[in-house]
Amino acid sequence: MHRHLDRKLSLILPAVLVALVAASCGGSSTPAPASPAPSPSVAAAASPAPSPSAPAAASSEPSPSAAAATTLKVALVAPSAVNDLAFTQSMVEALNSLKAKYNLEIAVSDNQFVVATAANVIQNYASQGYNLIIAHGSQYGSTIQQLAPQFPKVSFAWGTAGSTYNLPNVFAYQANSNEGGYVQGAMAALLSKSKVLGVIGPIAVGDAKLYVDGFCAGAKFVEASISCIPVYTGSFSDVSLMATAATTFVANKADVLTGTAQAVVGAIGVAKSHNLPWFGTQWTQVSLAPSNVVSSQVYNWAPILEQILTEIQGGKLGGATFTATLGNGGEQIQFNPGFNLPAAVKAKADELIKGITEGSVNVPQ
Repeated sequence: MHRHLDRKLSLILPAVLVALVAASCGGSSTPAPASPAPSPSVAAAASPAPSPSAPAAASSEPSPSAAAATTLKVALVAPSAVNDLAFTQSMVEALNSLKAKYNLEIAVSDNQFVVATAANVIQNYASQGYNLIIAHGSQYGSTIQQLAPQFPKVSFAWGTAGSTYNLPNVFAYQANSNEGGYVQGAMAALLSKSKVLGVIGPIAVGDAKLYVDGFCAGAKFVEASISCIPVYTGSFSDVSLMATAATTFVANKADVLTGTAQAVVGAIGVAKSHNLPWFGTQWTQVSLAPSNVVSSQVYNWAPILEQILTEIQGGKLGGATFTATLGNGGEQIQFNPGFNLPAAVKAKADELIKGITEGSVNVPQ
């Protein structure tokens, strides 16, 4: 989820390029249709978002003491649904896993894809004395940069991005998604018979681009001549664009598919209907296609959140950036036991995971 929208699409057919460019012009701010995904296994606290119609003035800021609080009030503002099987759910699950350990009071405002509305929600949470506000989307960066100085006793965290803006009450977090992408790309190349891969991204920035680039790099590491030409739809939420791109890939002999963003449900549906392997990222997507998902790179934000919460309890409200990797457990490759993965492919994946973790395999950035 990102501030700068790069709408250049790299489609494999010129005719499809024109169609997708036209379709994506308004796609990035379109909410995703209702997903058939199941609810999160541990639901976030059902706390309504503060009303965005009356943003609080900075002068009304309370003075919560994070270090002394017995209960830490944490608010999560995210661009998609809590059960999106992707970016937002990964953070919701991580927060819930730490609720008891850190005595967290959690409020969640999801589907905040309109940045201006999200800014009001973030400001209202700050004015209500929340200890930590997580703006889970890099499109919220400018909002955090503006609001954090107004609420110096509130801690803010945002990602995926690397900048704290040199503010003492801002944490930043990011994911080296190219690492898991590399592993899964190598597996895809080994599974492919046509040697044509279908790779779909939303916008060519941030962890989405890292994943796509890593996937193709891993595929070419195994099979230098393989076709791995990404398509960017221009939208994180438009399911129909994802489905269209996947259908086009299949029509052009792609026999393995992958994609990133909450809109991948459209592409997964195409993989399922054509009985093709699918590789997921951000969260496990097995429930959508139990026989087709090979593996998923799952974001585990809990280790980073623990560091942030520990810092806040110690009185430090920001000033640090954290990165999720395969090596530190912030990213994990979860294999689907329902997919009949050849032993040689699994062995290659394990070899690459070990190499990346130990530093003997260098994944291109």
